[in-house]
Amino acid sequence: MFDKKTVSIEWGGKTLTLETGQVARQADGAVIATLGETVVLCAVTAARSVKEGQDFFPLTVHYQEKFFASGRIPGGFFKRERGATEKETLVSRLIDRPIRPLFPEAFLNEINVICHVLSYDGENEPDVLAMVAASAALTISGVPFMGPIGAARVGYKDGEYQLNPTDEQVAAGNLDLVVAATQDAVMMVESEAKELSEDVMLGAVVFAHDASRKVIDGIIQLAEQAAKEPWELSAQIDRGEAKAKLKSLIGADLAAAYKLTDKQQRQNAVNEARTKARDAFADLKAENPAEYLATLKLVKKLEAEIVRTAILKDGRRIDGRDTKTVRPIEATVGFLPRTHGSALFTRGETQSICTTTLGTKDSEQMIDGLNGLSYQHFMLHYNFPPYSVGEVGRFGAPGRREVGHGKLAWRALHPVLPTKDEFPYTIRVVSDITESNGSSSMATVCGGSLSLMDAGVPLKRPVSGIAMGLILEGKDFAVISDILGDEDHLGDMDFKVAGTSEGITSLQMDIKIPGITEEIMKTALAQAHEGRAHILGEMAKALGETRGELSAHAPRIETLQIDKSKIREVIGTGGKVIREIVAETGAKVDIDDEGLIKISSSDLSQIEAAKNWILGIVEEPEVGKIYTGKVVNMVDFGAFVNFMGGKDGLVHISEIRSDRVEKVADVLSEGQPVKVKVLGIDDRGKVRLSMRVVDQETGAELEDTRPPREERPRGERGDRGPRGDRGDRGPRRDGSDRGGRGGDRGPRRDRGDRPERSEGGEAPTFAPAFLSRDDD
Repeated sequence: MFDKKTVSIEWGGKTLTLETGQVARQADGAVIATLGETVVLCAVTAARSVKEGQDFFPLTVHYQEKFFASGRIPGGFFKRERGATEKETLVSRLIDRPIRPLFPEAFLNEINVICHVLSYDGENEPDVLAMVAASAALTISGVPFMGPIGAARVGYKDGEYQLNPTDEQVAAGNLDLVVAATQDAVMMVESEAKELSEDVMLGAVVFAHDASRKVIDGIIQLAEQAAKEPWELSAQIDRGEAKAKLKSLIGADLAAAYKLTDKQQRQNAVNEARTKARDAFADLKAENPAEYLATLKLVKKLEAEIVRTAILKDGRRIDGRDTKTVRPIEATVGFLPRTHGSALFTRGETQSICTTTLGTKDSEQMIDGLNGLSYQHFMLHYNFPPYSVGEVGRFGAPGRREVGHGKLAWRALHPVLPTKDEFPYTIRVVSDITESNGSSSMATVCGGSLSLMDAGVPLKRPVSGIAMGLILEGKDFAVISDILGDEDHLGDMDFKVAGTSEGITSLQMDIKIPGITEEIMKTALAQAHEGRAHILGEMAKALGETRGELSAHAPRIETLQIDKSKIREVIGTGGKVIREIVAETGAKVDIDDEGLIKISSSDLSQIEAAKNWILGIVEEPEVGKIYTGKVVNMVDFGAFVNFMGGKDGLVHISEIRSDRVEKVADVLSEGQPVKVKVLGIDDRGKVRLSMRVVDQETGAELEDTRPPREERPRGERGDRGPRGDRGDRGPRRDGSDRGGRGGDRGPRRDRGDRPERSEGGEAPTFAPAFLSRDDD
């Protein structure tokens, strides 16, 4: 029934299997890719015609992780997969970026590339596998796709590259890099690194490209068995005459416009030239709308020729710079008065307000994914409002571009952050782009680094970022530093590098042509190194290192490690104790299963109060030590005092003051703060306290002037005379015989063990047995 075709290859010590013909047979191309027990289905469909008036390429890539793939049910109220998560959005972009340049310019049919993760083994990541499945599905679909592409993930540890490492290997290593490439050239790079050199990063890209070629060979084998007939493209219409007419009409206007260094003036001049072209071809619009739109697209080609020629031939860029100069930089920290950390970073006509907010563990982001619940303590959010480019537009939830740019900046800063043990805060950085003319994501990296240092986050080193561009014509090329928006649109590459003075922390590359060579990448990395160093120097003028203390408005967090056996005592029955600590001190208290306690508040006195309370619960009282407590109960023979947060002890009435106290209530009242000294602790843990030996004002210990009990004068008792013979005491009043002491008195009542008398002949004084406050 099924005409199933399968290809398997050995890839990085594992078997990669590509199969088609059994599932999703009505799609133009459908491939199931399997690596280990991770399985991804990709289905491709394309419209057979172009909508009237359409002048763009509507490619949509959608990647979705099915929770059943890892044997889980989605959390939350809705028990089904809903809108795309951040990871799904990022992987969708990861697939889109390398395949988009490989469609012919004249092909404008709508295409859907839909990838579903059907099984996940927790070891082999599905994102790279989805890229492979998408490439294979497009290759066999028959649509005009100039692929295939291969993809690979690379790790790096102990001087060796790792192909398709697991999450654990990535976490333990120094690199997480994903590359997509054709047989001859690299198409896309996405990475996070722990301050690696340019040579190591370039070696990783080359290593990934070699691994990708094996995947491409497997896809070609599958296509030889299962590829559909290729679509026939309509013949290219020769528009040389229309282009020549446009050039004579507005060529000089465009050339003059692209010599204006101010962005707004330049855009106004370019728009005037475009309006002139539209007016000149107004008759064509009525006769043939499709041809009219195609003709107007030639205006962009004229713009590209003018800009690219000036850079390649004259080395002169739109704003008058050479190929290596970075635009003027101005950085300010402490820009906002109430934020925990803030920076205003301006580079030319690109500007970002970056803020850092510090929070407690409660503020961590919970992520529900294929690996289960996880928590993220560092977040970076990037916002790109329309006013940043002087436009009117929709203002709403962040789109794919904003999510992607934010994640790029996140990857650049994440490697230099302290660990949670070193800095137990949740960190959120927000970048609001207020002006944009090229590389706002790299402005986010620079501004984010400054705002983190302004907030007192102990970064390993400051991080800067720069965007590189490329103009390639045949064998001639020019790499340009710190590209403008127009240079990005009209150029061939967007190559972004971020890092510290010690190495690269993030590398991202997108291209608009069918790949670039190792030589171009090496040149771009070297030139980016110079640019990053210059930007770091400019940033240091504002703030060169992390501030020594946190903002006055930031919460303070103090950690305390207790024995795991004491966790129940700190929490209390149903959380009673910990809730009482929070309510009375005002501090936040978090405790984990290992006994690590985090106490947070913007008021240090609240932290100290909560800390002392907890220490009082977990520590044992020390005999001879003085503590501060409060009276919690009064009885005839003394007062119970709560001290160390969770301990109660008895102050006997004789230990309240040095002089005689007739009634406890005459001296003390419930809730009264007192200072007490621990006199002793019996075998049952009952604590005897004294107030009279402590100065209640200063807490200093006083000299005990009372003599020991056996030395105290008792007064003259005189001669009491003979006591007589107790043996014959006469009859009782009721007439019964008393009997002599030496006679048979019968069994005695059991009175328990009676303590021995002291050497002075006097029985010791007993503190009455008492219960704790909870038992009272």
